[in-house]
Amino acid sequence: MQLNYIANASLPSSSGRTIAMLDPSDGQPFDEIQRSNASDIDFAVRAARQSLEAVWRKFSPAERGRLLMRLSLKVTEHAEELALIEQRDCGKPTRQALADAAALARYFEFYAGACDKLHGETIPYQDGYSVLTWREPHGVTGHIIPWNYPMQIFGRSVGGALAAGNVCVIKPAEDACLSLLRVAQLAAEVGFPAGAINIVTGYGHEVGDALARHPGIDHISFTGSPSVGTLISQVAAQRHCPVTLELGGKSPQIVFADADLDAAVPAIINGIVQNAGQTCSAGSRLLVDHVIYESLLERLGHEFEKLRVGPATLDLDLGPLIRQSQQQRVWDFLSDAQVANIEMVAQGKVVDEAPQTGFYQAPTLLRDVPAMHRLAQEEVFGPVLVAMSFRDEDHAVELANATPFGLVAGVWTAEGARQFRMARRVRSGQVFINNYGAGGGVELPFGGVKSSGHGREKGFEALHGFTTLKTVAIKHG
Repeated sequence: MQLNYIANASLPSSSGRTIAMLDPSDGQPFDEIQRSNASDIDFAVRAARQSLEAVWRKFSPAERGRLLMRLSLKVTEHAEELALIEQRDCGKPTRQALADAAALARYFEFYAGACDKLHGETIPYQDGYSVLTWREPHGVTGHIIPWNYPMQIFGRSVGGALAAGNVCVIKPAEDACLSLLRVAQLAAEVGFPAGAINIVTGYGHEVGDALARHPGIDHISFTGSPSVGTLISQVAAQRHCPVTLELGGKSPQIVFADADLDAAVPAIINGIVQNAGQTCSAGSRLLVDHVIYESLLERLGHEFEKLRVGPATLDLDLGPLIRQSQQQRVWDFLSDAQVANIEMVAQGKVVDEAPQTGFYQAPTLLRDVPAMHRLAQEEVFGPVLVAMSFRDEDHAVELANATPFGLVAGVWTAEGARQFRMARRVRSGQVFINNYGAGGGVELPFGGVKSSGHGREKGFEALHGFTTLKTVAIKHG
């Protein structure tokens, strides 16, 4: 049984209740976590505040950086252990789980080097005054981490907050939190003071709600669905607590007739099957120039038919979905496609070795999906790619912007002027030209517009979000 991790100690919840952890590969329980409540959040926030005032505030930026670097090295040392935990907890194939552990280490490495680079400015002003700005941490930050990439999002969110001088209270998803509990233990081993990193497990409506409402939380970082993001914003607004929200996407891959298809096809496939499609930035809409529409769909169809889905330990193209309700959600979308007579181009295969009790879904390519159908408007969060054709550049922009979301877009074209026009015209937090995701670089600010949220994490920009700007005006002479 796993315990909460508060002030560098493993502690049971005051509720005395637990939640079973299921292995997505077979649907069977293999561990338990604490079903915490508001009193556990209160204890964690108080521990964090005490750490901030008594210890953490006294650490210089360089000292914080050294701690983060030690944690980066420790994560690298335990990468295989963390990957195995993530594999069973989330159903990730081995390569994906190892990549997530490597990304976590890289986030800590990046923010270790950024700690002492966060500078203020001096401002020219009236004679007799010296005016300057400096950045200060919010204080105690709350982090609500989703289940699809626990380690990666912990790294970009908590790593940035710690680098900026905050202490953190983290509520991971109840479906996927075991790797983060282990990372918190590793942080204590390398010297993070008690209360700097606190993890409280449980359900969102109990623990997440309590975290968002707690008056001791000075900033909230949330990654998840738009509906829950709205609730978080409303609760936080009642006490004017700032929030950073990353709320998913319905991201287009826009392919023009002059695109390098040898480069585009693997990226298009990876963009929808990575993590079984359970990715906020999944390239889930394929917009194709009508000139190459049929030929590209034929080529993609052949590739989809090669894709294999199975237990995480087999390290196939895809692992299972996270839980049965997510599997049912994908089935509901595909059922709607059948009702609407939307044609399936191709589908991958769930291997025979996959237990019937696991939460599997074969990757599916659909064609001629109407732009306003829910398959083209809502986040499926599974390996379902919907394709449609466009007439010209204006039509491509119209389709790309025709959803409530604006997180990521991919544009595939050899024409230099068009690359810049599309980057300007597509409403999205990130636009990738002739690539998709740029290798997931931790240096690249990440976030969305419209219903995809606001604020940025990753990169140096995250440090601005995890700090407040103070202006100091000194009258002299």
